[in-house]
Amino acid sequence: MSGSERADPVPNTDDVELDSEFERRGQVVDAAAHGQRLDRVLAVLVPEFSRSHLQGLVEAGEVTLDGQPATVSSRKLRAGQRLEVRLVPPAESLAYRPEALPIEVVYEDVHVLVVNKPAGLVVHPAAGNWSGTLLNGLLARDPRAAQLPRAGIVHRLDKDTSGLMVVGRTLEAVTALVRDMAQRDIHRRYMALAHGDVGRRPFTVEAPIGRDPALRTRMAVVASGKPARTDVEPVGFDGQISAIRCKLHTGRTHQIRVHLSQQGHPLVADALYGGCPALGLQRQALHAAELAFAHPISREPLHFEAPLPADLSIAWAAVVKNAQT
Repeated sequence: MSGSERADPVPNTDDVELDSEFERRGQVVDAAAHGQRLDRVLAVLVPEFSRSHLQGLVEAGEVTLDGQPATVSSRKLRAGQRLEVRLVPPAESLAYRPEALPIEVVYEDVHVLVVNKPAGLVVHPAAGNWSGTLLNGLLARDPRAAQLPRAGIVHRLDKDTSGLMVVGRTLEAVTALVRDMAQRDIHRRYMALAHGDVGRRPFTVEAPIGRDPALRTRMAVVASGKPARTDVEPVGFDGQISAIRCKLHTGRTHQIRVHLSQQGHPLVADALYGGCPALGLQRQALHAAELAFAHPISREPLHFEAPLPADLSIAWAAVVKNAQT
C-alpha cells in the first residue's frame, strides 16, 4: 500500500440498540477513521445500506456526532467522536409490509375479491408511494396474499380514479384472471366528466398509447405505442362539460384520460392531461362503475356495479340536470 492510500476504517460497533421502531448503530471514531469523510465511515459501519440512502439519512438528521445532528456527508471526522445512526430503512423496503387499511369489499369468496377503491388510494407501491397502498392493505387483510404475485392484483386504477377492481386470492385464480384480462374477457365500464361537447352520438377512439416522449410522467397517443380502443357514450352536455360513459377494450395506462384529451376533451380536474377543476372536483372525474367477468374457477358470470362517490355524484347530477336537449 502506498503512503497516499488509506485503509478503509474498520467498524467498531461497540453498541447496537433497538428503539421502538428502528435499530440504532454507533461507534467511537478510532484512529483509522480520523480525517475520513462521514459518508465513507458510514458505508463501512452500515454496509447493508446504499451510499445514496446513507446520504439521505445524513440530510434527514438521522446521523449524530457527539449527540448533535451531522447533516453534511463530506464532513471530516475526528478520533474520539461518538458516531450514531438511526437505521431507517429505504422506503421501498417497506413496500410489502402489511398495513391495516379500510377496504370496501363488494364481493368475496375463497378465490376472488372485488373491491371498490376510493379516490386517493394508490394500488401498488412505487416511487413516492411505498406504503399505504391497496397492496399493503391486502397483505394485512389476508396473510396468504404474500404468496401471490403482487398480492393478487391483476389490474390497476390510477390513484385518483375510484371504482371497482378484481383481485385474485389463490394462485389458480390469479393465473386465470391474468389470462382473461389478456384475452379481453374482463369487461369494465367507466363514468366520467369531460370538458367540452363530445357530441350526441356514441363514438370510438382507437389510437395507440405509449410513453410521452416530451414528458415521461405522461402517456400519449404515439405511433409506436400499444393498440388501445375506448368506446364513448355521451350522456349529457350542460354547455361546458359532458357526462360520458366509457367502455375499455384494452387496458393501457391512463387510457381513457389520454384518449379523451387527444380528442380535445380532457377529463375535469385532470391536470396532467389538460383538465381544469370544476363543479367542486379537485381530482380527475373518472369512476370505474361496472365490472363483469367469469369467475376464475367456476366460470360463473359475475357482474358488479359501484355507485359514484359523493364528489362525482354531485358533479354528475349537476351536469345531467342542466343538460341541453
